Amino acid sequence: MARVLRASHVAALPAGAALHELSLPLTYLDAVWLHAPLVEGVFFYPDATSDVLSNLTDSLSNALGAFYPLAGRLRLTPGTHNRYELHYQPGDGVTFTVAEYDNHHVGFEELATDGPTEVAKIVPLVPPLPEGGAVLAVQATVLRGGLAIGVTVHHAAYDGVSSTHFLRTWAWAAAACSGAGAPEPPFVDRSIIRARDDLYDAFTAPRLSSNDDDGGKPPDSPVVQQLLATFTLSTEYLQSIKEAVAGEAERLGVPPPRATSIIAAFGFIWQCYVRAKPGTDGKAASSCGGRAYFLLPADHRTRLEPPVPDEYLGNCLSPCIASAPRRDVAAAGVDGLFTACAAIATAIDGVVRGGPGYWDRWMDWISGAYSAGDDLSLTVAGSPRFRVYDTDFGFGRPAKVDVVSVARTGAMSVAEARSGGGGVEVGISLSAGAMERFNDCFADAIAWLSW
Repeated sequence: MARVLRASHVAALPAGAALHELSLPLTYLDAVWLHAPLVEGVFFYPDATSDVLSNLTDSLSNALGAFYPLAGRLRLTPGTHNRYELHYQPGDGVTFTVAEYDNHHVGFEELATDGPTEVAKIVPLVPPLPEGGAVLAVQATVLRGGLAIGVTVHHAAYDGVSSTHFLRTWAWAAAACSGAGAPEPPFVDRSIIRARDDLYDAFTAPRLSSNDDDGGKPPDSPVVQQLLATFTLSTEYLQSIKEAVAGEAERLGVPPPRATSIIAAFGFIWQCYVRAKPGTDGKAASSCGGRAYFLLPADHRTRLEPPVPDEYLGNCLSPCIASAPRRDVAAAGVDGLFTACAAIATAIDGVVRGGPGYWDRWMDWISGAYSAGDDLSLTVAGSPRFRVYDTDFGFGRPAKVDVVSVARTGAMSVAEARSGGGGVEVGISLSAGAMERFNDCFADAIAWLSW
């Protein structure tokens, strides 16, 4: 449904000295993402027209001058059988596709909506990665009433912190800002992360779960038949969740779990998600056995020894894994909410206080979570601290940001509420039936909190 008008090769434009050939080795923290699905995001801008496309191309070239490894290719390191690298040669670049949305019955408002939308209508807004090891591709799609900027990334190249850094640099260049306030250049030396050959070998071996999608393939028909919807938890609702959890801890006579807005949001959504997805036998979640898992990314830039700079270009994440009996998470009202929030808080505390042994236990945790099956696991993509709604290319803030790849990964996307004020915005992709149940669970829980 997107008609390609043209595709160009945008090379990295060096800010100073000429760029030279570079091989940037992947660390074990990058290798964990080698078999992961691609990350696909779309930024919707209501006040942008095709007149801005030339400026977007030029500013992308400028941004790539600093982030030039992203213009390179992911490849097997010569002379090895399981070591990988980002290889850049002068002249390498990123594919920038310009397209026009072909369905004239669907305009900007129908796509940039919070309500359930067919994934099939949004997928054409994100570009495929070119063959040959590309790690980044960009697409600008002209819509009736606005513009969509789609970005596709291979997660082995860098994480959400680095992605945000790159997008801010590109947006700053596009907005023709002065030298004041320019983003810091990326830190591209990956030797700062100490090697863990045992973990590297484990991550480059055959994937842990045969259910994982191949990130290099387009979504299959069951995925595009899903719906994508956005749900917002205001500051007031988050405070109500924290008070409800604290009140339940007092009733149970136990110490209250760590109370933050992000734990409150994650616990609330996890409970709704588990309640919305029936077991493989069709039974309600509240009557199912087994465990439910919740996987959120933990940024280790300040926890590694030596610490890694905020501007580090690469992956510096590990999964923080919460687990609880499924029927307990699916319990109605404050019972399930307390279980979910307490499990997530415990998992986060385990990462914070994990020490050196944390990395030795990592593989066991991941294996346990994935062996449970996709129906029992919910993962997180994004963070409110990325401030995606501040991505202004010179024509205003985005009206909506979607992480389209959650339709393939089964993750929930997370961002700051676009209205500001400390709220949290969550994107969920489910089948039509599960989405209806999730929406009902969400509405019931909000009503319960409002009593």
